[in-house]
Amino acid sequence: MTLAELQSRVAAALMSPLTGSDSIASRSSDGRKMRAEADELIKPNGRMTSLERLEIYSRSYWFRLLDALYDDFPGLAAVLGSRAFYRCARAYLADCPSQSFTMRDLGSRLPAWLRAHPQFAGAAPALAIDMARLEWAHVVAYDGPEARPLGPEDLLEPGPELKLALQPHLTLLSLRYPVDDFRIDATRSRDAASNAVGDYQRRSPGPRFRRTGSQPVHLAVYRRDCSVYYRRLDREEFLVLEALRAGQPVGEALEVCSEDLGPKVEQWFTAWSELGWLCAPEETTNA
Repeated sequence: MTLAELQSRVAAALMSPLTGSDSIASRSSDGRKMRAEADELIKPNGRMTSLERLEIYSRSYWFRLLDALYDDFPGLAAVLGSRAFYRCARAYLADCPSQSFTMRDLGSRLPAWLRAHPQFAGAAPALAIDMARLEWAHVVAYDGPEARPLGPEDLLEPGPELKLALQPHLTLLSLRYPVDDFRIDATRSRDAASNAVGDYQRRSPGPRFRRTGSQPVHLAVYRRDCSVYYRRLDREEFLVLEALRAGQPVGEALEVCSEDLGPKVEQWFTAWSELGWLCAPEETTNA
């Protein structure tokens, strides 16, 4: 067996989903009995069998991934409740294993996966999906790339043919529920209740949310001065920003709104510029 083959087989064994009782899987991904696979890969010692030694690393791998998802999606944990969240996380990771060198990308497919698997989204699937979308946008805003922002001097006379881009770390969300407020409350509750224990089974997401009626929200999630912010937008402002992100020139972007925007336009561009949201299209390709 070559070193590459050994590494590949060990990785496959470690990454096989744990059982419901947090034991290592009984069979490897190719159907071999895990006990036989462990005997070929790892030597036993005076205290543990080969399978027991392999199980330690498999548990460590999976518990670390579950902890990472919990850290990135505290709002979803609060919406679903602790047990349901970890059932959801286990099923998601089994279907969408890590494909990146960094765990930062671990939850990138979770919102789409929840849509396709609503049985893991709790009693209010739309609320859970909204929360997952917001929390992934939060991850993007936290460490996404940043282009050189355009200042007020660059926008003194934005003609109708001018094309603008939005910062790569900024995400625009049209949501059915006010999950921005929910997530802030969930994070505060979690931080207050945290016992700073690394074992995911002993971590609590805090109190669950009470069921609430829908309340459509248009939201921008972005970074400024190394902090992540949520800013609510009115519908017209949201539509114009979406049009700009889609590459439409300023004149066409403003036409997506049926009403006369009047002084709103100047206020919007001033605010967007002050927040550093706007940049030149060519800048985003190099960010």
